[in-house]
Amino acid sequence: MHVVITAVGPDNVRLADPIIHYVTGQGANIAEIQMYDHDDEALFAMLLRIHLPEEKLPQLREALAQISEATKLSIRVWSPEERASRPRLALCVTYRTEPPLAILRAIRDGQIRAEAAVMIGNRGACRGIAEQFGVPWESIGDDSGKANDDQMVDLLDRYEVDYVVLARYMRVLPAASCWKYAGGRIINLHHGLLPSFPGLRPYHDAYAGRMLTFGATCHFIVPELDAGNQIIQQSTFTVPPGTKLEEIIRIGQEDNEPRCLVEGIRRVVDREVQLHFHRVIATNK
Repeated sequence: MHVVITAVGPDNVRLADPIIHYVTGQGANIAEIQMYDHDDEALFAMLLRIHLPEEKLPQLREALAQISEATKLSIRVWSPEERASRPRLALCVTYRTEPPLAILRAIRDGQIRAEAAVMIGNRGACRGIAEQFGVPWESIGDDSGKANDDQMVDLLDRYEVDYVVLARYMRVLPAASCWKYAGGRIINLHHGLLPSFPGLRPYHDAYAGRMLTFGATCHFIVPELDAGNQIIQQSTFTVPPGTKLEEIIRIGQEDNEPRCLVEGIRRVVDREVQLHFHRVIATNK
């Protein structure tokens, strides 16, 4: 069984040792190990990708819960195989309604074989869509739209989410949140082609460069904003010379971006791809 373990907490010494010793003592095969030390945040983070017999998973969770209590690390044990036929998604949103609407329609129509477990917003613009499709709605934003990141993590755990989908969620996740759901569990929609057009205004940047082809990128999240090596899916559209920027943005937002995100999610939940050492690879199911 393929299992991902993440451990995040205040930096200290000998935090990785008890976890590694336990899993190797259980005969686990370690396929990936990464450790991070963010000095500026005094943050320790570790990811382990292991293969372990399925019957040992409950024992693994119990043992790592004890290690978590002893070390004060936030430890998560997750396997994509537990709910492989219908993984649970959290749709994180801000203003744009098109991406979550496209996802929920694709789930309804069987294109994405998953369950929308919860919709989380730092603004209320998409609440009506959640209610229309019977998806629980959770607000984590204050009056200015500032998100409560700790509340988001609590909600993801409470709803037992497999994959976190940032469906034009206009907030940058802190490093701690990224590592808690590391290993290919956070999927982001960027409204430009990466790596050429990162940042907040990719349509404007491409237009300024006299591009006629515009696009969107669905990629796995790592802490570096819009890093270029985690691409799951890209979709493009071409416009005639002289097309106004406003029309280009409209086409992108209403059609191309949602289409890109839906296909990217489908690839992930169908387990066609996975993130391995920060690179997207094809996987044998």
